[in-house]
Amino acid sequence: MKTGLVLEGGGMRGLYTVGVLDCFMAHHFYLDYSVGVSAGAANMASYLSGQEGRGVRVNLDYLGDKRYLSMSNFIRGKSLFGLDFIFDEIPNRLDPFDYQALQRAPTALEVGVFDINAGITDYFGAEHLQKNCDVLKASSSLPVFSPIVRYQGKEYLDGGTAAPIPFERALEQGCEKLVVVLTRPRGYRKRPQRGALIYRRKYRGYPKLVKALDTRHEVYNRALDALSELERQGKALVLAPGRVVKMGRFEKDPQVLRALYQLGRADAQQLFDEHILPDFLKTVPGGEKGGAL
Repeated sequence: MKTGLVLEGGGMRGLYTVGVLDCFMAHHFYLDYSVGVSAGAANMASYLSGQEGRGVRVNLDYLGDKRYLSMSNFIRGKSLFGLDFIFDEIPNRLDPFDYQALQRAPTALEVGVFDINAGITDYFGAEHLQKNCDVLKASSSLPVFSPIVRYQGKEYLDGGTAAPIPFERALEQGCEKLVVVLTRPRGYRKRPQRGALIYRRKYRGYPKLVKALDTRHEVYNRALDALSELERQGKALVLAPGRVVKMGRFEKDPQVLRALYQLGRADAQQLFDEHILPDFLKTVPGGEKGGAL
């Protein structure tokens, strides 16, 4: 039975995912396959390289550095987040990312990025993360708030644009059991994208991107409904924040973000303490018992 880990994005809400993944690392817990988009993809990389604690450091240690997140970044480089700083300066110099360890990881990985011309999500494997983090940069480039990233002759933006919770990709890759980490509490429903006039004007030359942004809330909410059905069938275990943590879209308060991290770690630990995760993976769809965790 092939198992998969699915990670949604969420920007700074991804500190919840970091907490979950650090707990997984502490338990030496890995599945057969992993797929992530945007912040989920970036956090997935540190997890699969076995660098426990790195996700916290790269998300919190540089909050006071204007190169990380600031309006000055947006004015100078058309990106609120300093993508070159985050995906070049930090992983290649300040807090080195272990590219070799990622290549040795037993878990296959894919990073989702949105092709703004074709209007589809492309997926890239670990071979695209051997020397640089360009594919992670492409997946994390938010529409309006970041410039278009050109990679291998195509134009890309945020991987979560059309595949906000990429569980369908995991199913396509043959996964029969999914562990899905969300960054919004259960019961959340996405509303229509704000700033429609702005993005329609900015991307008037990219009609498929505009359509994806117009319908993003519908796609997201349908994904939540489909996940609920997979849970009912015993094919998915969904982990979401156990309580609401009030925070802004581009939150910079380290206390708020650390609380979100601790919540993710605690929620994940509960899965082990109560044997929920091991039991889920032992039972194959249909009720039969599979192999040990």
